[in-house]
Amino acid sequence: MSEHSPIHAPIPGLGLRSLKTAIAATLTALLYAFLPGRNPTFACIGAIFGLGSDMGDSWRNGGNRLIGTIIGGFLGMGLFWTEHLIFSDGNYYFRLLLLFLGVIVLVSLSVAFRWPGAVQPGGVVLCIILFNTPVNHIEYALNRMLDTGIGVLIALLVNLLLPRQRLEKWLGLDRRQETAPSERG
Repeated sequence: MSEHSPIHAPIPGLGLRSLKTAIAATLTALLYAFLPGRNPTFACIGAIFGLGSDMGDSWRNGGNRLIGTIIGGFLGMGLFWTEHLIFSDGNYYFRLLLLFLGVIVLVSLSVAFRWPGAVQPGGVVLCIILFNTPVNHIEYALNRMLDTGIGVLIALLVNLLLPRQRLEKWLGLDRRQETAPSERG
């Protein structure tokens, strides 16, 4: 396994993907400055998780995050509703059973949709809804899905508009690469 070491990085380990990730997160937060009352946190997380080394990697990473958030969000809404239908004030121990069942369903759906990487982000949303949700759990879950989608979309756009070759050209890294001695020996 080769170690990640961008050859042009002025700061060790910091490469073009890092720059694009920072751009995607910042553009996402900037967009939310124009959306009064909205918090950019989950959208920025979506942007950071969604940006990959290339478009294929971004589709996979962003898809994992978005699909997981959607599955976990809908599962969380349904399980939260079920708990409060049976126990109007909620019941922590019943919630544990619902969590167990919810994770089983989450894994099964993620695999069925061919997005096994969706399990982790879906589990995060599921747990947040079950254990840390404001009174209006439906609005909360839908907002998490929307925010994640916005962040992932911005990450995809940044990766589409700023492919490695374009950034290397703009930053003059393509010329340095041509004159740099080969590291292969």
